[in-house]
Amino acid sequence: MLPEARDSERGCDRVGPGGRQAGHLAGENIAGGRWTPARKERILASRVQGTHLLSEKLAGLAQPPAVLICASAVGYYGDRGAEELTEASPPGQGFLAEVCRAWEEAADPARQAGIRTIHLRFGMVLSAQGGALARMLLPFKMGLGGRIGKGAQYMSWISLGDAVRAVCHLLEPPDLSGPFNAVSPHSCTNAEFTRTLGQVLRRPTVFPVPAWVLRLALGEMAQELLLASTRAVPKRLLESGFRFGHPELKGALRYLLR
Repeated sequence: MLPEARDSERGCDRVGPGGRQAGHLAGENIAGGRWTPARKERILASRVQGTHLLSEKLAGLAQPPAVLICASAVGYYGDRGAEELTEASPPGQGFLAEVCRAWEEAADPARQAGIRTIHLRFGMVLSAQGGALARMLLPFKMGLGGRIGKGAQYMSWISLGDAVRAVCHLLEPPDLSGPFNAVSPHSCTNAEFTRTLGQVLRRPTVFPVPAWVLRLALGEMAQELLLASTRAVPKRLLESGFRFGHPELKGALRYLLR
């Protein structure tokens, strides 16, 4: 387990070895390269086929698990500007929205078998050891960081520790099922994220990346991953009593980069 996740391990201690839970977090890396037709097919199939197969097998067990927690993503909502998006918000448009809808529907066999099924719609999970934040660190530490495009697009994020704790939190309550936005209560724009990361690292952030450069280099992936705006809020997670360890971006970054 990554170092910053270890502090949250105790949140799972209450799940005893005799419990019956299942989790599914697998899928092709969506940021692993330009979205060619073949890569898009792998991104979709790795999530939908794997989830459907697992759900069917679990549903057919003599003693199926009591709960299945399956990953999803805030890409479900698509590019929605500054609109606050709760779990009740309708799905959006675009490739990632289509993937997330199909991904969640693939768990229907488990749902129909009476298994309590949860879909965690993750935002960007912040960790210094991997993922998007780790890739940002070198250019930002060199003073080459900057906003992406105009920087007005909202970024929904969550610290790795809070992501782990959210999974653990949802295992036991028997009345909790369906989608949960696994994001901080305080989404921020790309410009705000850039400025805050620069402050924490004590580096300037004066080298913006033009949107047209990203579109030229990465095509559709740039538009949906880097330029789209998704302002998700963790309404159901907060209503369930979950308490964030790192609700504010500056505090989360200081902790992760300490």
